[in-house]
Amino acid sequence: MPDSIHILIVDDDPVIRDLLAEGLSGSGYRCETACNGAESLRKLRASSFELVVSDIDMPEMDGVQLLQEIKKTHPDTEIIMLTGVVDVDTAIQSMRLGAYDYLTKPFNLAEVRITVERALEKRRLIRENREYQRTLEARVAERTAELIRKNREVEELFDRLKSSYQTTLETLATALDTRDTETLGHSLRVASYTVAVARRMGVVEPELTDIYRGALLHDVGKIGIPDAILRKPDKLTPEEWVEMRKHPEIGYRILQGIHFLEMAREIVLSHQETYDGSGYPRGLKGKDIPLGARVFSVVDTLDAMTSDRPYRKALPYEAARSEILRFSGTQFDPDVVKVFLEIPDEEWAEIHRRVMRDVLARDQMRF
Repeated sequence: MPDSIHILIVDDDPVIRDLLAEGLSGSGYRCETACNGAESLRKLRASSFELVVSDIDMPEMDGVQLLQEIKKTHPDTEIIMLTGVVDVDTAIQSMRLGAYDYLTKPFNLAEVRITVERALEKRRLIRENREYQRTLEARVAERTAELIRKNREVEELFDRLKSSYQTTLETLATALDTRDTETLGHSLRVASYTVAVARRMGVVEPELTDIYRGALLHDVGKIGIPDAILRKPDKLTPEEWVEMRKHPEIGYRILQGIHFLEMAREIVLSHQETYDGSGYPRGLKGKDIPLGARVFSVVDTLDAMTSDRPYRKALPYEAARSEILRFSGTQFDPDVVKVFLEIPDEEWAEIHRRVMRDVLARDQMRF
């Protein structure tokens, strides 16, 4: 509203000052006057003005100098310059320095009012745009913070989901071990062993997790093998071996359709293949066998030989190393064997201890 607009009129001619003040006050503006630049600066320090109408040709401090001072301290204040016809070049220079427009003397009040309205409209638009930019930046910052927060929540949810998946799979693997063997924690150990070797071979996420899950669930297909065969204490007949050898394919079918186990199921299917092609179920040879399955084959032998069995005590790591090295190139991938042999016994022992602590803790939680 005009009555909220404060205008300062600066001119050393009292007639012009009074004429402008009266004419603009009649349009609803609040007007004050100053007779020179020094007085106008004092009033600007004391009050805020949306607009200054200033003569150019004044003693001591001319209008151009006043314009420069005002723009330094009150950059949002619009300025209209008054000039005689002979001062047009100076008036144009003033516009380059930040004045909105200039009026030549003699002027009529209608022209003054129109120029004032336009200057104030420009000021309003600039301030609104600045406020819009400020609020827009605030909204963008708020929205960005919200997206970061939501993304963090999704990441946390994903981590919890992965942890839930992992716990479920490890529980299943432990249950399978209980059904099939008296070697507690076998699946968890070979899964951890497999990751230890695969990591040294340069495997990174997400493939590392796929390999872990494949090794963990390698015997899931034994769910489909009758207890009479699976738990038989005596030597299996040829017919029973035919049934037993079906467990990789059974496991592969069980995991079909579970998207996050798609890569793991390839290891489940291939974990009984051998490097020379004499394994089953597909007789794959060499690098045609998935890397996870080739690594598993080595560490499965390690775990079998270094774990206590009903019929013998655990063998030393050195015995397992010698056996694995002896069958390098036939049963085992030589590249995997090479990396396996680089891992010290202490590291295998530490993995074994860590896994067994976890297994025993799980057992205690169930009771």
